[in-house]
Amino acid sequence: MTEPVPFGTSAATGPGSQHPIRRLLRNPFGLASLIVLTAIVFVAILAPWLAPFDPNASRPELTNVAPFTSDYVLGGDSAGRDVLSRLIWAARSTMLASLTVLAVSLVIGVVAGLLAGYYGGVVQAVTNWVSDAVLALPGVVLLIAMYAVLGPNILLAMAVYGVLVSPIFYRLVRGVVAGVRHELYIDAAKVSGLGDARILFRHVLRAVRSPVIIQSAFILGTAVGIQAALEFLGLGSPRDASWGGMLDLAFRNIYVDVSGVVWPAITVTVVVLAFVLLGNALRDALDPSSKRRTLTGRQAARLRSQAVSHNAVPDEVVPDDVDTDVADPDDGVIGDTPADAVLSVRDLRVGYPAGMATFRDVVQGVDLDVRRGEIVGLVGESGSGKSQTAFAVLGLLPRNAVVIGGSVRFDGIEILQQKGRLQAVRGSRIGYIPQEPMTNLDPTMTIGKQLVYGLRAVRHISRAEAETRLIDLLHRVGIPDADEVTRRYPHEISGGMAQRVLIAGAVAPDPDLIIADEPTTALDVTVQAEVLDLIRELRDERGLAVIMVTHDLGVVSDLCDRVAVMREGRIVESSPTVEFFGGPGHDYSRELLHAAAELG
Repeated sequence: MTEPVPFGTSAATGPGSQHPIRRLLRNPFGLASLIVLTAIVFVAILAPWLAPFDPNASRPELTNVAPFTSDYVLGGDSAGRDVLSRLIWAARSTMLASLTVLAVSLVIGVVAGLLAGYYGGVVQAVTNWVSDAVLALPGVVLLIAMYAVLGPNILLAMAVYGVLVSPIFYRLVRGVVAGVRHELYIDAAKVSGLGDARILFRHVLRAVRSPVIIQSAFILGTAVGIQAALEFLGLGSPRDASWGGMLDLAFRNIYVDVSGVVWPAITVTVVVLAFVLLGNALRDALDPSSKRRTLTGRQAARLRSQAVSHNAVPDEVVPDDVDTDVADPDDGVIGDTPADAVLSVRDLRVGYPAGMATFRDVVQGVDLDVRRGEIVGLVGESGSGKSQTAFAVLGLLPRNAVVIGGSVRFDGIEILQQKGRLQAVRGSRIGYIPQEPMTNLDPTMTIGKQLVYGLRAVRHISRAEAETRLIDLLHRVGIPDADEVTRRYPHEISGGMAQRVLIAGAVAPDPDLIIADEPTTALDVTVQAEVLDLIRELRDERGLAVIMVTHDLGVVSDLCDRVAVMREGRIVESSPTVEFFGGPGHDYSRELLHAAAELG
């Protein structure tokens, strides 16, 4: 693989960066919301020094005075008090009430979620029942009833509201913990002698930090709105300044002074909006996938042009259109293409940004032909570019990938970055068998429903015809009780059966080409052999062309007609399987065979 290619920083600017705080600050909405909320916090803390007047001091001569016409900058209310001073002091009570809601809901929801998700069983059953019961309570009605009993105690009311919203944190944490409690690193911690408490707070809690932080921002925004609503209904103390109380008083006096409603309404709206925007920005910043740079079409075009000029890629293989990045279908073919080739790849180049001012190629000028009825094994060590090449053909590259240039022709038609042409053949004439069968089936749909949905999306046939064809195919791929399997959910079948289901789904539209990305990696040896036999039989019956992406030379020797060896983004050797195992021509190919022989 080549060294990182330097290029101008203007082409690299984007939302991606290495640290979550930097990603948050690079988000304009995140930065703006942080500035607003930081200002509100400082105003709340420094209220005694920032407020020009006592919030409860009344000057009858300034009652309902208009803004910017007296000492009261934002005007006076119906009691002759300074609106600006009351807004400043109300920030303190609002922040305190919001933090009360957050603290109560966090303590109850997170702790209960950790215990329920980690232990399950009776603990989860009981906490689920309590959570459902709390969610069923009419929150606002309950708070109003409390006011009648306890009087105007807004902090107590917000603490109760924290209890009412704690099931939000509970369900969030329970779901995440239930997903990680069986991970291998948790088992390793148990084996090392750590107790449940240490595992929960040292390992499991780390897995829920990001979603909890994100949800906290939304809860704070909700708390501001709820407190304002309660104060607006008159459930707060009339002696304490609050934004909701100011709104209540202003609405009673709206026919005398309209401007009194404006200032507290704007303040509540801005603060709630800032918390919501902060939550969205935190989601983007803390999401692991956001560490990958997401490029706009214009940024990708800049990166492509600079990488092309550095690598001396011919101009005719580089898409010129900035918005659609569509290449000329008649350009980019390098060298001779076999007449019976269903797929022909020429000089394919794919790269990724590698920092703020570098660019790294992961696929560097790949040439590959696949003939009808031929199985080609694409082999190489991990990171050699096998899957990236396959994903480029399928149009499944991540958004931060840059196709620098090249040509991909399917049945003689250029499809590289031609979205319309690619969508016309993907799924219908080009099938895909993924590496992880269990994670590529929708857990919310039955097997039959998602197979029928996928087939009818690319073939205009009736539901009954689709069901009949799929049942026959499921029988064909070795699932005798196909009718029963179609009514099951993915978690109710084994990995080997899931792989057979995916194979049936891939061949159901009767494609010309199948791209199989390590289809046997997650299966045991017996099931592997059955799957390989199945692919071979389908090839013989249907004349399928197959690209078998794998690092297993045993699979190649058993199944493939030809071998293409990749190393550091390049195909270093392509030859018939018999010739390859009889005596490879490249040093790296010999190293692969030698390593496979040693493993044995």
